[in-house]
Amino acid sequence: MKQYLKINSKDNVVVAVSDLKKDTFIKEFGFALKCDIKRGHKFAIKPIEKGQDIIKYGMSIGHATSNINEGEWVHIQNLATNLSDIIEYEYKKVNIKTDLKLVDNELKFKGYLREDGKAGVRNEIWIVPAVGCINQVCNNVKKMAENQYPNVTFKVLNHAHGCSQLGDDLSTTQSILAGLIKNPNAGGVLVISLGCENNQIEEFKKYLYPINEDRIKFVTTQDVNDEYEVCMEKIDDLVQYISCFSLTELPISKLTVAFKCGGSDGLSGLTANPLCGFTSDKLIANGATTILTEVPEMFGAENMLINRAKNEVVFKDLVTMINNFKQYFKSYGQSIYENPSPGNKDGGISTLEDKSLGCIQKGGLSEIVDVLEMGESVEESGLNLLNGPGNDQVSCTNLAASGATIIVFTTGRGNPFGSVVPTIKVSSNSELYQKKKNWIDFNAGRIIDEQITFNYLRDEFINFIIQVASGKQVNNEIYGFEEIALFKDGVIL
Repeated sequence: MKQYLKINSKDNVVVAVSDLKKDTFIKEFGFALKCDIKRGHKFAIKPIEKGQDIIKYGMSIGHATSNINEGEWVHIQNLATNLSDIIEYEYKKVNIKTDLKLVDNELKFKGYLREDGKAGVRNEIWIVPAVGCINQVCNNVKKMAENQYPNVTFKVLNHAHGCSQLGDDLSTTQSILAGLIKNPNAGGVLVISLGCENNQIEEFKKYLYPINEDRIKFVTTQDVNDEYEVCMEKIDDLVQYISCFSLTELPISKLTVAFKCGGSDGLSGLTANPLCGFTSDKLIANGATTILTEVPEMFGAENMLINRAKNEVVFKDLVTMINNFKQYFKSYGQSIYENPSPGNKDGGISTLEDKSLGCIQKGGLSEIVDVLEMGESVEESGLNLLNGPGNDQVSCTNLAASGATIIVFTTGRGNPFGSVVPTIKVSSNSELYQKKKNWIDFNAGRIIDEQITFNYLRDEFINFIIQVASGKQVNNEIYGFEEIALFKDGVIL
């Protein structure tokens, strides 16, 4: 097995792919390690002077804060970001052509074709509270529905919002909830309201137009004597409605897959995230739609994205999304570049540039066709970028609200979280896969351990995604992780 990985010929650091002991001799470069190096962490392969850039992925990930000798550990104790403030961008379009070798007309899955032409990979009934204080009513309705219809899958999208919110904050809640309701994995939806909340049903309906009244039902509990009886009548109608949909063989072009990372380590940008990029490119080449989010984790690597915008309009939307998110940080007196997290650092990621350059590997090399706001449904096939934070629960909720029917979630540290859509967990290393079989669904660590190509593992992974799209349950479904978290930026009354 390899001791380390040099990502780009320009790099002056390499990444340990297993724990290495002090005095281990690095034959290729002719030196011994000056200290222990944990898996995922970096060490210098040549002397680096104070102030000189640290190069990884062929790009700067910051500068040395002290002189660094070859064989020394390179991390937060001697490396600092080069990023400082909002910057200007220039559009230099990169022409991207579809690799015809990626086209495969045999890629199909079995899903549920909806009346609007979109396809779900599940045929469920979602119960959506219009306001957080009605959550337990929704949970009770779910239990009653499951007893009545044991062969139907019911999900409750519990949240804490919908009341005591004003202006844009309330509008964001309404947009995201509406986006979730539109997700094609929900064959039918029951919206349950209290009646006195800010998120009034008649106003909320404006975010849902046009409304298919067979698919979406509404109950305002303050307006009826027995809310459970009325809700179960609506459930009866929804069960009958979703029974009209059956599994149908569909082309891969009907699939919408989102890519997300959480609990990353130093191997995430070398294994799991690039695997997503290879996968996204092949899905797109076959007409599918993919979505990438986590705007703060584009900071420092955005120049590798902006020139892939398909035109000036998309370029300007992308720049606006990035700069507005930076301004959001500044408006609260926070550093734009206060990242990565403690867990990221423990896993070997040192600066935001380091994290971002690994993060954007999930976007592959395809053209960026559109930029979406939170709650906005994806409409154009190809690679879409979605506004929103990197927080796992919030970003996965946003992805589902934009129409992702499957989320691919890469991790090097591990996380049991799952969204309301199938959430495929991909480990960056084999140790995590072996340790957390009830969390992790697919092992990208094989890239290093078995020294197989990304193309080989990509095709295997796409077949796995097709199985999931066709009904195979992943761990978040098996263990009942189906959480949402709504983005909030406003006062509470």
